[in-house]
Amino acid sequence: MTTEATLPSTSASPTARQVWTRARGIALALVLLIAAAVAIAVVRSDAHHGELDPRSADPYGSRAVAELLADRGVDTRVVATLDEAVAAVSPDTTLLVAVPDLLTGAQQTRLHSATADAGGRTVLVASGSASVERLVPGVTADPATSLDSTLSPACDLPAARRAGTADTGGIRYLTHLTADKCYPSERLATLLRVPAPSGNGDTVLLGAPDILLNDRLDEHGNASLALQLLGSRPHLVWYLPSLADASAVPEDERSFFDLLPSGWLWGTLQLFIAAALAALWRARRLGPLVPERLPVAIRASETVEGRARLYRKANARDRAAAALRSTTRTRLAPLVGIPVTRAHTPEALLPALSAHLQGDGQSLHALLFGPPPDDDAALVSLADRLDALEREVRRP
Repeated sequence: MTTEATLPSTSASPTARQVWTRARGIALALVLLIAAAVAIAVVRSDAHHGELDPRSADPYGSRAVAELLADRGVDTRVVATLDEAVAAVSPDTTLLVAVPDLLTGAQQTRLHSATADAGGRTVLVASGSASVERLVPGVTADPATSLDSTLSPACDLPAARRAGTADTGGIRYLTHLTADKCYPSERLATLLRVPAPSGNGDTVLLGAPDILLNDRLDEHGNASLALQLLGSRPHLVWYLPSLADASAVPEDERSFFDLLPSGWLWGTLQLFIAAALAALWRARRLGPLVPERLPVAIRASETVEGRARLYRKANARDRAAAALRSTTRTRLAPLVGIPVTRAHTPEALLPALSAHLQGDGQSLHALLFGPPPDDDAALVSLADRLDALEREVRRP
């Protein structure tokens, strides 16, 4: 039976324990980063789970308002595609669009065409500039400027006057159309009711979704306003736009640079200029280099000892042995009449050494060109044998 010899551990072939010792800091940092990312993802996903979904009882869901509407005889149906939403439009139906900005331009145009003369009510929740101009032509959106979301009606719309103060503060709307402009924030309405041109039906723009959320429904006049806006017809279709909708096809393919925010070119140019100035500052020369004598003299033995400790810390017996053998061959070559340039060639150095010492060429080859030692004791023995060989060659 034969057994395979275990190769010694060297700096070129470290053991698993040495690899772990060197990499454990990086591994620990990666684990902490992954754990932090997972924790943040879990916290954020829990915070807005089922947002504006009438089936969700979470704080950001809207199940409470759906239940109150059901008690008043209004049935609520949830749809997730534009086809279902358009098919459900009718004079006795209120269509609520939860996140209008998720709709593509083509979807917004189609939805406006379907609801403009249908005679029903369309409620757009927090419709921003990306959607409001297509869904309600003649209306523009402006972001909120005040942190106070609780506002007073300040209009003649009966639903708003009966509800009183409510949490509508959010996106503000500006229009020159005939409309009910309610709950103003810095003179711009956060609730806008625009009658249809035909006189039948209307569109309600709601600047914030707060009055529909479970945890805000019982505050101020939120519940009253929500029930009046959504309960004016016997049927409520709750449209939750989804990116998985087959009709959500981009109008055109945009490049990577189209997705970058405006001003990225000037920002990148400024970074390059700053980097160039930093490079010039760090690379400045104050004059020619001046040699300076060290304040202390370092003994050769200390240098050797320091390098030896580094080799030992890295378990680099192979490198230490190679350095000892190379230096010994360099010193031996001139002593036996071999040029230094050929000192590391066994075919040139070993015959000359054998002739000079009248010794065995095989043992000299193992000593000067052999494999790295297996352990520290073998390395010390190698150094002693090399020293003895050099003394023997120098002997007259």
